[in-house]
Amino acid sequence: MIRGGAPSQTPAATSLFRRLVWEGTVPLEIKIQAPRISYLPLLIPDIKKHLTDVILDESNAALVKEEDWWFEETERGGLMKWHWPIGLLYDYNIISQGLHSTSTPLASTTLPTEPLRLTLHLSSPPLDKLLLTPNAETCKLSYMGQLKEADFLRWGNTRKVTGLRKQDHDGLWEGVRTHSFDDFWRIGSKIFPTTTPLNPHQGYNPNGHSTMNSPPSATLAPPSLSGTSTITPRSPTATESSGPNPQDGAYTVRSVPVRIFLPDGPVLQELVPPVIEEGRAHTLRHFLRTQLPLLFPPPPSQPQAYAILQGVVVPGDAEMAWLGACMAGADGWVNICIGLGRAPTR
Repeated sequence: MIRGGAPSQTPAATSLFRRLVWEGTVPLEIKIQAPRISYLPLLIPDIKKHLTDVILDESNAALVKEEDWWFEETERGGLMKWHWPIGLLYDYNIISQGLHSTSTPLASTTLPTEPLRLTLHLSSPPLDKLLLTPNAETCKLSYMGQLKEADFLRWGNTRKVTGLRKQDHDGLWEGVRTHSFDDFWRIGSKIFPTTTPLNPHQGYNPNGHSTMNSPPSATLAPPSLSGTSTITPRSPTATESSGPNPQDGAYTVRSVPVRIFLPDGPVLQELVPPVIEEGRAHTLRHFLRTQLPLLFPPPPSQPQAYAILQGVVVPGDAEMAWLGACMAGADGWVNICIGLGRAPTR
């Protein structure tokens, strides 16, 4: 509180109040519609262009270094990991909000759609927690590392990624950076598995490999939000016979690259074969019951949690192979966030 009048002050007090005025800040909220597959460091040039060029004068703007910028979640102050895709940051924030909510955890609510509120700091990044300097170049190196790790889990080696030309490596990242679907998938289709359907004669390998014994004869329909998926038998056409190599199909990979994110908990990673016993497709329900039996118990018990992938509550009968081929991020990973309570409704 400032008292009225003009009391005499010491030079130290005068300097203190002048500094308080000088250092004063006000909260501003600026909304950005960011691509899910992008990364926070890739937003910094546009933010600097449209924000700091307006707020900061030329001399102060010249002192601001983009590599010193960092973000934290506004409400709880959680540090935003710049090497996580923005979509994963958003989904992880949703399940974290549910954990700290004052309402009952089992109440059925709609999936939150409000913006992810971040605080942008222009200096003093906590490098001990951010691992590397959060700039576009280190972000690219991190992305390529994740891409190679996912490639190894799928095929047992990284030849699909390392076999690409340098211009293809750069093209993949450029597709992510510019958010160009066509440019990315022109090269990404050489790495990611195809949606070649499950072969009913495909064998199960307990070491995480599946075997193809005959040409595919069914087409996979993606899971519906009503919780059903179908496999419709058919005969391959002549065009398909000369199409993608069945050995590059989603059901022939060694393992689907999957990570499970728990609210305020560890990140879990296990081998996820696309096919399990008796040649059955490995479903999300089976996977979660195996990995998190207390949260996803077998019937007649009801699930105590739900799975979010790419902003969608995923039905239990979704096949892991299909998720790996169609719902993985640009880095090849299927990042499943686990929220506590009943699955929200749309």
